[in-house]
Amino acid sequence: MKEPNITLVDSLQNHFLIAMPSLTDKYFNRSVTYILEHGEQGAMGIVINQPSNMTFRELLGQVDEKAPVSDSISEKIILCGGPVQADRGFVIHESSGAWNSSTRITEDIMVTTSKDILLAIGKEDGPQNNILTLGYAGWEAGQLEQEIQENSWLTIPASKDILFDTPIHKRWETAVNKLGIDIWQLTQQAGSA
Repeated sequence: MKEPNITLVDSLQNHFLIAMPSLTDKYFNRSVTYILEHGEQGAMGIVINQPSNMTFRELLGQVDEKAPVSDSISEKIILCGGPVQADRGFVIHESSGAWNSSTRITEDIMVTTSKDILLAIGKEDGPQNNILTLGYAGWEAGQLEQEIQENSWLTIPASKDILFDTPIHKRWETAVNKLGIDIWQLTQQAGSA
């Protein structure tokens, strides 16, 4: 019997993937993932609510040990963006400035991977609203669609308030609440009709 072909209905770029409680993988347990790219080739996203043990001062010290770091930003926590290339940095930020390696996700949101933005943030000259991560999450063609069909993820359009204004430890609950669902009504078991 031939496998069903999962087709891409709409791009989930600029959406959040909200992990169902049944998803217990260490990277994705109660995670919110911001989708940067989604198309026929697969998907790429950044987990925005899994803190690492690294601070901004430590990260910047690895990039440029002589770079100045403002005290107000030095203890900012770096997030675990996903299991792929965990040593690669990403900065999700409001559109501002001209950086060496940026991709515009929406009119308001960009992702930058060059060190010039880190140096600017360290001196408080970078974008005010930003999320600093190491690593990303990736899905092969059809894989994310299959996981959604298997009820591993809920999806909602992304919002800047969750990205930049909601505390890290509240992002999953806040994203679930935007769906109009009581967080405690989500069960460990899911099915499809």
